[in-house]
Amino acid sequence: MTTPSPNRRLHPVTLLQAAEDSPTLARLSQLARESGERLKAVELLIPPSLRSAVRPGPIDGPAWCLLVDSNAAAAKLRQVVPALIAHLCGRGWQVNSIRLKVEIAGK
Repeated sequence: MTTPSPNRRLHPVTLLQAAEDSPTLARLSQLARESGERLKAVELLIPPSLRSAVRPGPIDGPAWCLLVDSNAAAAKLRQVVPALIAHLCGRGWQVNSIRLKVEIAGK
C-alpha cells in the first residue's frame, strides 16, 4: 500500500480534481454526467407527474438504468420506455435498453 506524498496532505483537493487525477474516478464522473444529460434529453417525454420520481442511474454499455421512487411510477414509466430509447438513439446515444430500478426512500 502506498502512502500519500507529504505535499498531497498539505494541499487538499476538490472532488473534481481527485476524479481527474484517477482514471477510474474520471470514468465514473463522466458516466454520471452523461446519465444526467440523457435524463435531461428525454425529460419532456416523461409525463409531468412522474418527472420528480425519476433520477438518472448507472450506464452499462448500451443499457441505461433509471431510478424510480415507486412501483407505480415504474409501471407508468415502462409505457414510455420505447419512446425514450428511440429519442436517445436519434440524438446519437447508443441505448438498446432502459432498466427501471425502484428505490424506496430511506432504504
